[in-house]
Amino acid sequence: MSHARTPRRTSTVATALAANRLGTPAVSYFVMSAAAPLAAVALVVITGYSVTGQIGIPVGFVVMGMLLALFCVGFVTMAPYVANAGAFNAYVSRGLTRPLGVAAGWVSLIAYNASQVGLYGGLGDAATPLLHSWFGLDLPWWVVALAGWALVAFLGLQNIDLNGRVLAVLLAAEVGVVVLYSLANLAHPAGGTVTVATLNPSNMINPHVGALLAVAMLGFVGFEGAVVFSEEARNPGRTVRVATFLSLGILTVLYALSSWAMSVATGPGQIVQEASTHSTDLIFTLARSSLGTMFVDLGRALYVTSVLATLIAFHNTAARYMFALGRERMLPAALGRTSRRTSSPKAGSMVQSAIGLTVIVIYALAGLDPVIQLFFWCTTSGSLGILLLIATTSIAVIGFFARHPSGENVWRRAVAPVLAAIGVITVVALVLVNFASLLGVDENSPLRWGIPGVYLVVAVCGVVWGLTLRATRPQVYANIGLGAKSATGTGLNLGAPEDFDAATR
Repeated sequence: MSHARTPRRTSTVATALAANRLGTPAVSYFVMSAAAPLAAVALVVITGYSVTGQIGIPVGFVVMGMLLALFCVGFVTMAPYVANAGAFNAYVSRGLTRPLGVAAGWVSLIAYNASQVGLYGGLGDAATPLLHSWFGLDLPWWVVALAGWALVAFLGLQNIDLNGRVLAVLLAAEVGVVVLYSLANLAHPAGGTVTVATLNPSNMINPHVGALLAVAMLGFVGFEGAVVFSEEARNPGRTVRVATFLSLGILTVLYALSSWAMSVATGPGQIVQEASTHSTDLIFTLARSSLGTMFVDLGRALYVTSVLATLIAFHNTAARYMFALGRERMLPAALGRTSRRTSSPKAGSMVQSAIGLTVIVIYALAGLDPVIQLFFWCTTSGSLGILLLIATTSIAVIGFFARHPSGENVWRRAVAPVLAAIGVITVVALVLVNFASLLGVDENSPLRWGIPGVYLVVAVCGVVWGLTLRATRPQVYANIGLGAKSATGTGLNLGAPEDFDAATR
């Protein structure tokens, strides 16, 4: 009997995520929780107003939402052909070349880790005022961050559907608060008149439009995450498509509404000054004057859970990228293993937790500011990386369907991807030009080009590693971008000429 039981757990199972676990609602919860509507309003919108000094943030969200929707046309059309937890690297590998796919995978890790660890600063900022108000506790931000880290680390090792249920509850509550606060702000306009000045498209015509669009992109980071869960989704093609567009549409409306409503409550001419004065507390200062203390306390509590939900979502995304890259040997193979009990990417999750802990400790010992220097700098850096990946993926979609039309209509496989590529590349250029303004640092600051430079160096190293694999380990190289097929041995047959040509790209 013991001999008969041995094959039940093969390496294939150990390198596979749990299939058919997530429906459209669950995937949508992960996507929207990664974006964190309430945390985005408190952290991204308000900090964006104060750091950039621009009042056009509401229209920036609308423009960015429309551009990302255009990108998603080709993105989700290609999704059924590349079901892979390492989404960006799979798209680039299949649409362009495998060395570029390795580069995309490595850049993804940097971007998602920067976004995730930065949120620990946001968690400390969210929770410490609440602890003081409710319990009279004056704890340093890093104590709260460590408590949140422990919870996120624990949930990262559990079943993916458990994480989905937790996120569903938290998300519903925070969306309700964002809508309630926005309606209250509109009902109490400064000067007694509701103005649409911050929604004027002319606000986008200024030398710092790149900073506006980058702030808007910060709010949407995570929208692309639906494809990361494609291996665990039921009916991946439909689930990914519906979850992506549904989440993107809801987020665009919420961000534009909330950022506009705040400017109505303060007055368009005062929103930048008020954001600079009150920082992330502005949203609650406005709520206190219009709704009362009870709704402020409720909002503060949900602000904390919103950041926690985002941490959980980004942790799961980053861990799956590590898993996907390890499974295809673009990182150590140990990362490409899943838990026998939960089918979660155990090794990737543990590494992700170790990175988060290290960053919290370093920032605590150095006495750095948790909002600007941890949250805003890190999440902005992560946003830049993801924007670079979106631009590359736009081109990859064009390349993939040029070789494999697959019966898709010309709008989905060509026109929309080309328009999206032009738009996103333009945004990338504008963001790079205005990156110092976005970070709120001097033009001569080493962060100005240092952060983009890190992505360039990582990308070059990824290409070099991909070329090394092609020369020394052709079978491993051939499986790059194939996802679960790379673990089951159903990758390319290098004996066929057409497969050999594909494997050498």
